[in-house]
Amino acid sequence: RTRYGNTGTQATVEGISISGVGHQLPMNGQIAYAISFLGLDGVTTSPSPSPSPSSSPSSSPSSSPSSSPSNSPSPGGGPGACRVSATVNAWNNGLTENITVTNTGSSAVNGWSLAFTLPSGQTITGGWNATYSPTSGQVTAKNVSYNGSLAPGASTEIGFQATHTGNAAKPTAFTLNGNTCTVS
Repeated sequence: RTRYGNTGTQATVEGISISGVGHQLPMNGQIAYAISFLGLDGVTTSPSPSPSPSSSPSSSPSSSPSSSPSNSPSPGGGPGACRVSATVNAWNNGLTENITVTNTGSSAVNGWSLAFTLPSGQTITGGWNATYSPTSGQVTAKNVSYNGSLAPGASTEIGFQATHTGNAAKPTAFTLNGNTCTVS
């Protein structure tokens, strides 16, 4: 077990290595811990089914219309119809950022695109629950097949891991489908 960041019982990042196991999680409760750590146990409202075991949260959505609530984002609720909260956990030259996007509008958002600018020196190396492009500067996170629909009041959690060159700050502004979001 290797811990980075806080050395107490709640390490910022923790790596577990078991000889001969590869990328498989042991079945003694570590799966639930990993799911919680990655924020995949959060409550979201989505009419889409959960991804199949062969799907990956960070994979691109299929181009098939049946795999995504919508192939093109639709505005939902007008300007200010979203709220974003972001939490950064940083260490030496890396960080993770967890982002919660909430639809505060009165109509559903079917297909979403969240735009934000990474602080200088940050580069995304991997992400979950969205696709990210490009990996630095002005970034756009787009829904994946299972979280593209946000009913009024619903939230989705996304996130990424990044490297940094000393600036581990979080973005200060976000837009959802072109609408400025309230940052909390």
